[in-house]
Amino acid sequence: MKNKRLIAVIALILIYLTGTFIYETIKDQPPVEGNRTDDKKVVGVLQFVSHPALDEIYRGIKDGLKESGLEEGRNLEINFQNGQADQSKLATMSQQLVQNNPDVLVGIATPAAQAIANTTKDIPLVLGAVTDPVGAGLVQSLEAPGGNITGVSDQPPVEAQIQLATELLPKAKTVGILYASSEDNSRYQVSQAEEAAKAKGLTPVKYAVPSTNEIAQTVQVMSQSVDFIYVPLDNTIANAMQTVIKEANKADIPVIPSVDTMVEQGGLATIGINQYELGVQTGKMAAALANGKEPATTPVYVFDKGDIIVNEKQAELLGITIPESIKQDAKVLTEIKEEEQ
Repeated sequence: MKNKRLIAVIALILIYLTGTFIYETIKDQPPVEGNRTDDKKVVGVLQFVSHPALDEIYRGIKDGLKESGLEEGRNLEINFQNGQADQSKLATMSQQLVQNNPDVLVGIATPAAQAIANTTKDIPLVLGAVTDPVGAGLVQSLEAPGGNITGVSDQPPVEAQIQLATELLPKAKTVGILYASSEDNSRYQVSQAEEAAKAKGLTPVKYAVPSTNEIAQTVQVMSQSVDFIYVPLDNTIANAMQTVIKEANKADIPVIPSVDTMVEQGGLATIGINQYELGVQTGKMAAALANGKEPATTPVYVFDKGDIIVNEKQAELLGITIPESIKQDAKVLTEIKEEEQ
């Protein structure tokens, strides 16, 4: 009987020692690649509103993160919020993203970036598609941002866009500049567009709208007195681009936008930055900051060239002939992308 008890005690001790050995062995083994949790990065993303240009930027951001070694489901968690152009939502969502204590934050478009900047001065913030970071009060300078913010500017080549318009529309004399009065980034471009138009002998006329509700009526009024419409990088107008095109087409008025996706929606042509590539660059910068790079000394990235995009289908609709000298260097679209209304 005593021998049986002794054997049972020894067996229990052996089981305990074996279990302890196995546990310690497993604990000391390096984690299998793809299942790591100790080095997972958390990225908070706030997008101002849904429209094709900003949606493309977000798609690019995810791919830029992946190219930098951060992939959802492996070592990356993305917390995404979309304010849908509601300022109160942007403020609330910014607080929610900050409370999650991410490694880095991303603001897609100026209002979203400003909302995050007003919420935290500590967590690194990457600007995605902010036209004038200095004028928006987000950085001290493009070369030395200072603070916790840097990013990617989507500043378009406004002068080159106006030049392209004059080549496509040589008889044009008046350009109507359509923008939202509520957007800081738009006012900066409007000033640039005015100067560029005057330099080309055009008469610029500004048309500011407070919200999307006034866009249709404003375009109807513009169409009576301008030869073409210029649209800067403006999220409010971009969100209603189909309305702009619909009303402008009724009067055969061409629209020269600042973004490639707006040309796809019926704009005549532009020289623009590819929005997806802009997003990729933003994602790469977000990855760098998440891994410890200092935003204060990381220059804001500015694209030094753009692509010519021409919508041949829209040109045919308006009876406009695209010069071969432009077509040979351009990305030519042969259809108009229809969006659900």
